[in-house]
Amino acid sequence: MQTIDLLVIVAYLAATAWLGIKLSGRQTGLKDYFLGGRNLPWWAVCLSVVATETSALTVIGIPVMSYLGDISYLQLGLGYILGRVVVAFFMLPRYYDGEMVTAYAYLGKRFGQSTQTTAGVTFLITRLLADGIRVLAAAIPLKIILDGIGINANYFTIIVVLAVVTILYTFIGGIKAVVWVDVAQMFLYVGGGILSIIVITSATGGGWFTEAADAGKFTMFIFEGNPISTSGSFIASLLGGAVFAMASHGSDQLVVQRLLACRTKAEAQKAIIVSGVIVLFQFAIFLLVGLALWGYYDQATPDSLGLTRDDEIFPMFIVEGLPPGVTGLLLAGILAAAMSTLSSSLSALSSSTVTDVYARLKKTPLTDEQGLRAGRWATIGWGLAFIAPAMVFRSDEGNIVVLALGVAGITYGGLLGAFMFGIINKRARAADANIAFVFAVAVNAFFFVMEKYVVGEVWVAWQWYPLMGVLVTFAVGGLLSLRHSTPAAPVQLTEMQR
Repeated sequence: MQTIDLLVIVAYLAATAWLGIKLSGRQTGLKDYFLGGRNLPWWAVCLSVVATETSALTVIGIPVMSYLGDISYLQLGLGYILGRVVVAFFMLPRYYDGEMVTAYAYLGKRFGQSTQTTAGVTFLITRLLADGIRVLAAAIPLKIILDGIGINANYFTIIVVLAVVTILYTFIGGIKAVVWVDVAQMFLYVGGGILSIIVITSATGGGWFTEAADAGKFTMFIFEGNPISTSGSFIASLLGGAVFAMASHGSDQLVVQRLLACRTKAEAQKAIIVSGVIVLFQFAIFLLVGLALWGYYDQATPDSLGLTRDDEIFPMFIVEGLPPGVTGLLLAGILAAAMSTLSSSLSALSSSTVTDVYARLKKTPLTDEQGLRAGRWATIGWGLAFIAPAMVFRSDEGNIVVLALGVAGITYGGLLGAFMFGIINKRARAADANIAFVFAVAVNAFFFVMEKYVVGEVWVAWQWYPLMGVLVTFAVGGLLSLRHSTPAAPVQLTEMQR
């Protein structure tokens, strides 16, 4: 790695902060800050959704899957598209009814303050843990690179630098800055993936493609194994992936916030469905990167290459296999993916903190000016808070993509279950939903902890966590709702509570 690469990275960080601030416009109120005045074009929201869910996990984690296995991860992309269609026509209309600021305002309207606050707090905790892992994913390649040029920077320092730059443009520009920077960042990291394939193909003469085909690494559909415990099976990927997408895109404020920033419900529906197709295309690109690397390194195992983590394969190629300048560009692409997710999380966390927690617990009504000020302070607080989980999960040796999705899946089922339970079961009250929600989260947490840290064996594939949570919510909540003989009356929300 040369000095020019460092200059490219520094220039990128500075340009990102400047671009976010420049494109954000003036924020005059809470809905401007969190929803961009509900005036963002659907295609920008679509690309922002893709960039948000991609993160550095995709850039460095997905190539490892095809390097060590095949392209069967694409099955999950098909499930994601199916789940998005359900969200577009089943859940989005309810969010646009009443002009809500957060996804959890629907729960407040259906069940009351306690359920909205419970869901909001749960989202805050889960997003903090999952995105702490995403920040770690960005720090891994940067640590390798800096070590290679003699700069002994620890993970703490790297994570702090990433957090500060992202906090800067999110704090000032709000969701408008986040969305427009996401659009620019997506083109950068996708272009980096395509450029890597071109460089490797040029260096190897394209032989990696036929070698991968002969080795059966282009296998996409897996119908063997137990679909409950085998995460790569077609059933688990398609159905489990569909429910996972329903939870992540229908009950996670990280994505719902963007969809609510569209001009109309129809544009939001278009944005979420098209984003699924683009994500499938992205998966294909980075899986091809993994196959190309497999041929480039003569099918060597990560251990034989001297790597301590499987996730270091693509970063190692970026440092060693690309010409000066291009290396810096690719590293900037990884930073782009990481920062797009981090900025999105900051905006979503601060909006949920203010609307679902602070406004609900405050004894006096929250003014628009107070909400804007609280949202900006929450942005700073959550940005600094990402450091802790990133350091905690630093020693985990598993696939970092699966780790992050597993953590998110712990609460996704309970959140999605609470939404669907409130829509379908008309008799349920707040206590029924709250108890059912807690049970669902506890069940998924039990399986995650037991499988990951106690028995070391997969009982239930991570794709099934959301569905398992939904089933537990309906079972427990349904039994409790039998106590009531009449439908529950909807709760009236104030302007700030929405």
